[in-house]
Formats: sequence, C-alpha cells, structure tokens
Amino acid sequence: MKTETDAAPDALEFEYDLAEPPEKVWRALTVPELLAAWMMPNDIKPQAGSRFAFAQADAAIECEILEAQPERLLRYSWREQAGDMDEPLDSTVTFTLARTVSGGTHLRIVHDGFARKAVPAVAMAGAGCRLSLASPGVGKPVAANIPPMMRAA
Repeated sequence: MKTETDAAPDALEFEYDLAEPPEKVWRALTVPELLAAWMMPNDIKPQAGSRFAFAQADAAIECEILEAQPERLLRYSWREQAGDMDEPLDSTVTFTLARTVSGGTHLRIVHDGFARKAVPAVAMAGAGCRLSLASPGVGKPVAANIPPMMRAA
C-alpha cells in the first residue's frame, strides 16, 4: 500500500495551504453537495469500500473509496471512460489533510496514473486548482483556476 508521501513519477500533485480547518475541508471533499460545487455532481459516501460516481456529460466517472480517515486522508479509485478514449482511464486520487500551526489546513492532492493517459489534460491542469470554502449562507465552495474538465455542469 502506498504511503501518504509516495507518488508515481507521472502523478499530478498539488499542495495548498488553506485558512479553513481540516474539519471544513473534509466536508468539502465528502459531502455530495459541497463536492459538487467545485467538482461534479456525485453520490460520495466516505467509507472504505463504498462506490460512487461523478456525473459528467459524456460518461460517468466510477470511483471506489479505498481509504477514508476523517479530516486526514481520502483516497479513491477513478475510472473514466470518455467518448474519445480507446481505453478507460484508471487512476487513484489521494487527498491528504494536515492541520497547520494557524489552525488551517495543508491540503495535498495526488492524482496517480492520470498523466500517462491524459497528456492533453495535464497541460490544462498545469495552472492548478484552488479550493475556496465559503462560510454558510455566504456562498458555495468554489475552485478558482480549475481545469474545465473538472468543473461542475
């Protein structure tokens, strides 16, 4: 099993320091409505072994929770069969959360196996993805500079 610091040479990796605490970031990653605000509609249940899907226009992205440690680690498989792909994209997404000294969250996102099959998308993803968590009643969590393929419809 991979450790939190392991990543394949072709993995996409992003790291962010967020002002919000790990509890709030965890909710943005695991509550379907909050996750849909910055990714895609989904039916996630953050329990190891549970299956869920992200809805996208041309095909669903099928996922399975591989590991879930609340407010610390979320890892799931990602199987995407886009219409223009000969073979499905099988990869793994890992979110690692660590509380910062200021009470915020250091968020590390690793998408293993993504780059080798999705070279054109890697160029688009180079700008990165910034998750912004809004306060209740103020607005929805949003991602700035998110690649178009990851935006909710």
